[in-house]
Amino acid sequence: MPSTRITTGGWARGSEQEIIKAVQSALLSALKIPEYDRDVVLDISDAAARIVPTGLSEHYTRIEVMMFSGRSLEAKRALYKGLVTNLSLLGVPATEIKIILLEVPAENWGLRGGYPASEIDLGFTVDV
Repeated sequence: MPSTRITTGGWARGSEQEIIKAVQSALLSALKIPEYDRDVVLDISDAAARIVPTGLSEHYTRIEVMMFSGRSLEAKRALYKGLVTNLSLLGVPATEIKIILLEVPAENWGLRGGYPASEIDLGFTVDV
């Protein structure tokens, strides 16, 4: 049940759904979440509204994924590779993609009417 935020430059205008789908596809494949599990937000900023690392372009893209703790290093590697592969197909250079995983214990997520996720049958496993 990851919550994902993509931040990138103005180049992405007109390609919003393709970018979101590329990220969602990598999440589905690497983390083995169900198709219906969707929470992806895309923020597009003009150059005046952000500072990118020196030497990088407006294609610089940061992806922050908040997810339950417990995924294996292999799943994380698969996620990194999937995100880079999918976004590269849309014109983002592999070297201009930064991925940040934030692992949050399930008891720190309030879901389905305010219950800790640790007390809910999520319908999928986290330990992939």
